[in-house]
Amino acid sequence: MARFSKEEINHISYEIIGAAIEVHKELGPGLLESIYHQCMVEELVTRHLRVETEKIIPLRYKSKKLTTNLRCDLFVEDLIVVELKAVETMLPIFTAQILSYMRLLKVPKGILINFNVENIFREGQKTFVNDHFRNLPD
Repeated sequence: MARFSKEEINHISYEIIGAAIEVHKELGPGLLESIYHQCMVEELVTRHLRVETEKIIPLRYKSKKLTTNLRCDLFVEDLIVVELKAVETMLPIFTAQILSYMRLLKVPKGILINFNVENIFREGQKTFVNDHFRNLPD
């Protein structure tokens, strides 16, 4: 991860949010999350970003590796967790979920995107950073 600067990670984030805006512009609100998921993958690949879908998140308890069903929706460039929603109301548990995924994957940034809004840029996305990001070079 140290191979990326804050500026490079911010640029990737900008591309992810741009992809979400493009998908939302094409489809609008009101569809299932799985549809937005497929379209986001297509849009990110079009933007030449490496994306892993439904990434299994490893979990260790004390020194034991546990078998879990934790999966993040999208994992972009092995740096940014992207969680997609298509819900009427964003719940606090969604924030806890993305922050946990970021911590477990030891990545600097996460983006939570809700497609069930009128304007995705203003109300449909929230970006999170942690110490992994704050400690990177500019």
